[in-house]
Amino acid sequence: MNPVNHSLQNELRITTRSLEETRALGHALGAYIESGIAIALTGDLGSGKTAFVQGLARGLDVPERFYITSPTYTLINEYPGRLRLFHIDLYRIGDIDEPADLGFEEIFDGSAVVAVEWAGILPEEFLSECLHLELIIIDNVSREIRITAKGAAAEKLREKLAGEKI
Repeated sequence: MNPVNHSLQNELRITTRSLEETRALGHALGAYIESGIAIALTGDLGSGKTAFVQGLARGLDVPERFYITSPTYTLINEYPGRLRLFHIDLYRIGDIDEPADLGFEEIFDGSAVVAVEWAGILPEEFLSECLHLELIIIDNVSREIRITAKGAAAEKLREKLAGEKI
């Protein structure tokens, strides 16, 4: 596997050529994470957001007995690992008026890894420091993943991914 890496200022672009490579990129990121961080995931339906989180979970040492699925209907799934992983899917939420009602203050307290699909509707205060991944469909199997960082911890992770061979 040799995904193509391009870096444009604060944006890293990685092209994956299979679902397995998208998962492998998530796994690599999870292995690098040392403390809680928010990961904002955006992209069209079918772009690989959940596949990326599946790899992320394995990199965070979430046990294999936990099958990672999109929490489209449950909104939030929590998994144990080296660090707790919260997987949030906001696809079915039109607008978030009261993030406190959803428990977001506790989830985004900095102690866990929080991967948010459809993160564009989340209030900015929750993503003031985060790693943002935009997954773009190239064809049936290939994806361009544009990675930007906000904050020192996210920048460190982006830099580590820049040298990653998936």
